[in-house]
Amino acid sequence: MITQFAGASIWSEDLNNLLPFYRDVLGLQVNMESPRYVVLGMASPDAPMLGLGTHSEVRGRNADSARHMVGLASDDLMADWKRLKETGVEFVEDPTDYGDILLATLKDPEGNLVQVWQYRPSE
Repeated sequence: MITQFAGASIWSEDLNNLLPFYRDVLGLQVNMESPRYVVLGMASPDAPMLGLGTHSEVRGRNADSARHMVGLASDDLMADWKRLKETGVEFVEDPTDYGDILLATLKDPEGNLVQVWQYRPSE
């Protein structure tokens, strides 16, 4: 029986095109690293992970960036948005209030879309 979402992977022609962005700019923790694949996220087997890897069938930038989006949670989206804008990260949607969630969408170095959100449950 499938019990939960465990993670997702983003493939690249070269892992080193993506790793510095997710590790150094976004600040995700590296939990496992090999020359062709890296696991990012919380160091817990119960927490979802994000894999980045080199894949022989992937070439260049993502030509269909809206097909999938990685979602990252923030405890202060406005501060993260400001910090990332100052480093030159390209946002396709600045922070937008959707009621219980504040959401922004950015592009990684290969054109993959990443959503950063902050839950703000109603009282």
